[in-house]
Amino acid sequence: MSNSVNEILGSDLLFVIGSNTTEAHPIIGNKMKQAVLKGTKLIVVDPRQTELARMADLHLPLESGSDAALINGMMHIILHEGWEAKEYIAERTSGFEELAETVERYTPDIVSEITGISEEDLYEAARMYAQTAKAGIYYTLGITEHTTGTSNVMNLANLALITGHVGYENAGINPLRGQNNVQGACDMGALPNTYPGYQRVENERAIKFFSDFYGTAMNPKEGLRIPEMMDAAVEGKLHAIYVMGEDPVLSDPDANHVKKAMSSLDFLVVQEIFMSETAKYADVVLPASCYAEKDGTFTASERRVQRVRQAVNPPGEARLDWQIICQLAQKMGAPGFDFRDAEEIFEEIRATTPSYRGMTYQRLEQENGLQWPCPTESHPGTKYLHKGVFPGGKARMIPVEYEGPAELTNEEYPILLSTGRKLGHYNVTTRYSRLLDSINPYEEAEINPQEAEKHGLAAGDLIRVSSRRGSVVTRIEITDKVKPGMMFMTFHYRETPVNELTQAAYDPITLTGEYKVSAVRIEKVEWQDADLADEVRRFARLDQLIK
Repeated sequence: MSNSVNEILGSDLLFVIGSNTTEAHPIIGNKMKQAVLKGTKLIVVDPRQTELARMADLHLPLESGSDAALINGMMHIILHEGWEAKEYIAERTSGFEELAETVERYTPDIVSEITGISEEDLYEAARMYAQTAKAGIYYTLGITEHTTGTSNVMNLANLALITGHVGYENAGINPLRGQNNVQGACDMGALPNTYPGYQRVENERAIKFFSDFYGTAMNPKEGLRIPEMMDAAVEGKLHAIYVMGEDPVLSDPDANHVKKAMSSLDFLVVQEIFMSETAKYADVVLPASCYAEKDGTFTASERRVQRVRQAVNPPGEARLDWQIICQLAQKMGAPGFDFRDAEEIFEEIRATTPSYRGMTYQRLEQENGLQWPCPTESHPGTKYLHKGVFPGGKARMIPVEYEGPAELTNEEYPILLSTGRKLGHYNVTTRYSRLLDSINPYEEAEINPQEAEKHGLAAGDLIRVSSRRGSVVTRIEITDKVKPGMMFMTFHYRETPVNELTQAAYDPITLTGEYKVSAVRIEKVEWQDADLADEVRRFARLDQLIK
């Protein structure tokens, strides 16, 4: 995020695209609702009619996967109307001429045909965003979980740059992290191509620094990304995987391929707080500790590093994650790994990560966390990024062409499936909470009333959803949240593993899966004929008794 969460309340306009914020990021979603109630304008770009979409001044229910065309169309209008920030473009950016040449082809009539958005609404969105000074872009997986995810992100940057909306308070580009320490994990180098602080693994200066710091030669080659790991495991080229705090069997696309990969390994270790679906494939399960059982720091979506304090002891034989790693490393003969507590580890983080260098536990406690970059102990932290200057001097605009989704609907698979989260569950972990599971015990796929009528379906009926990769059985909710020809499901339920349906098409740069666009067909299933998991049958019987 280039801005802070509380800057939402000072914004004049929120441009929310590909984000069901109130369900997937409820704290930030509540900030957005507060802002709207105080008069902040809201544009929501989403195929579904989410809670925020119903509150919006302008809702653009575009065709799934047409984001790049929409943004190019908005930029076309902005340039033709003269609404661009000319001085900002000249002083702070490069590549404008190439961008202008590309978006010239994306006329309102062409973009309207691609996206399904009227020309009038395209003009209104362009006008509202370009002519509002304090306007922030907020996006999540609806932008990135496409084969063109990286291009989508770059195009949002283009839109913000040509209107001068980066480098100011209440105006920027803000990806919302999906879990509470995703930002921190990335900051620490939990990526295949960086050391801590996003120092590239092939950078000679970084290689020398870390080789000297740890007294051992660094490997200058990039590692594998998750889909590459799965392919390599199936091919017999990758023999062991160590999984921490992740459940790829349930959460990764084309789940049957993931299961095959896990079964193909010589050795699988899962370090986890529950017996997850992935842990069931493991040779060794290491019982870990949850957030409330440990000391340390989390780095929030807004780059804020915060202290976390132990509230309860880990149960049974569960251990602190860092202790497990240290003991394992020592048994493997690695030098060091003799930390006494989490603060000692944080001191090493400070020494190796320039953007964290000015933070100490004492400062984090006294100042309610600090936002990186915070390079010195006298530095106050950074509320928003790119004030006055970009890294390297100027921000580079990169033209983006629209490319359609990798999988289209046809006669055999006529419905477009999109996936995401629901408020009642947090990813794949809260199904282990009896209270939350009693509130949202099973999947309810969202089906448009027209689709339901076509298939003779009523609320609560069972359907089989099939794609080219597999099929699952689910209940349905009949709602106008989704358009005709579209349906929506979540990935929370092991009894309805939706990722057995999603496709293994990926963004070529990040290898993020295209969870948002998969072609499926549906057919009604009678309760007595359904091949259901025991837990689903239990809730089915309860419902029948209540009726």
